Amino acid sequence: MADEVARAFPLFPLGVVALPHELLPLHIFEERYRTMIGECLDHGTEFGIVWSDDEGLRQTGCAVQITEVLERMEDGRMNIATRGTRPFRIVDEQHDLPYPAGTVEFLTDKREERDAKVVAAAHEAYNALVELATDRVLEHDELDAMSAYEMAATVDFGLEAKQGLLDLRSENARLRLVTRLFRAATKRLDFIERAQARARSNGKVRFS
Repeated sequence: MADEVARAFPLFPLGVVALPHELLPLHIFEERYRTMIGECLDHGTEFGIVWSDDEGLRQTGCAVQITEVLERMEDGRMNIATRGTRPFRIVDEQHDLPYPAGTVEFLTDKREERDAKVVAAAHEAYNALVELATDRVLEHDELDAMSAYEMAATVDFGLEAKQGLLDLRSENARLRLVTRLFRAATKRLDFIERAQARARSNGKVRFS
């Protein structure tokens, strides 16, 4: 099955990476993006967030849906809440609209069976991180329903790691990547907690 293609799809280059299922608040202040968001609200349509930095615009981004207008200001600025929906690839940029846009191809995963061991490792690593960070232990049914994107959307990873997840077209590959990311985050968080505990107890942090 061919991937879906959309033309004149609104694009929002930002210094962030959005993931499917991720909740992302945005402050809209530039005139062109106020126009873009206004049209999306009028028609109930998505727009695309694409990571842009000194190296330029990435080709893979994430479509987002506006879930709520949090605040409208008298000068036209607004605060909105969005949720990531699906990854896409920019096929061609378009410059004849009041805001950035392009032809995009919405990306689908390759057909594969989820590897049970890979799934179990990812869920175990995620549960360990959640428990360490929040003292909450997730139920098996709750974990079992979560995809790599759904788990990753709740953790503040670096931009390169999030972009790497967007670029992968295999759920098993994404699960392997988030497993490594969750384990690394757990180690960092555990070290910080131990360091703080030691600092409180004797004013020194010993690396042992």
